[in-house]
Amino acid sequence: MHVEHHPLAAEFPELRDQIHLLKTGNAHFSRLLEEYEAIDKAVCRAEDGIEAAADHVVEGMKRQRLHLKDQLYSLLKTSS
Repeated sequence: MHVEHHPLAAEFPELRDQIHLLKTGNAHFSRLLEEYEAIDKAVCRAEDGIEAAADHVVEGMKRQRLHLKDQLYSLLKTSS
């Protein structure tokens, strides 16, 4: 079963331009976004069966991805 990635621009399409601006102009945002993307890919690889991971590990990564998404969204909203 193929699992879809959750790119930030797809999660918040109305903020696509703002995401690009912060990604290129804010080091903190860029670092968080890189971490978010890496965890998202790791979750997808685990759920697709490409890499083995225990359920509790995958659930932990999902929680971490959600926490990062919340932080990124907060930065997006405060910078607009």
